[in-house]
Amino acid sequence: MLDLTETINRIKTFRDERDWAKFHNSKDLAIAISIEANELLELFLWKGAQEVDDEKLRAELADVLVYCLLLSDKHGLDIQQIIHEKLESNGLKYPVEKSKGSAKKYNEL
Repeated sequence: MLDLTETINRIKTFRDERDWAKFHNSKDLAIAISIEANELLELFLWKGAQEVDDEKLRAELADVLVYCLLLSDKHGLDIQQIIHEKLESNGLKYPVEKSKGSAKKYNEL
């Protein structure tokens, strides 16, 4: 099982050494996730789906994930648990027999 504790601790140590925790309220972390996700999106702008600079992709994806981990930690959320719960919920919305090979939203199946 993946244990993110060490990674989260490294992120928090990095943050705390710089006294940035005071800036990391839930609202601003959520905004940061959105901003970094848009920077990730920008890597694909005006290019084919596979024409992305892998180094930039790694950097931007890491930024998104760091802020996601900080936000989940702030709220005491277990990343694996909430992902598993979401997969179960989506499994009910998108049963294989109705959704396989389809890009339709659950209410259109």
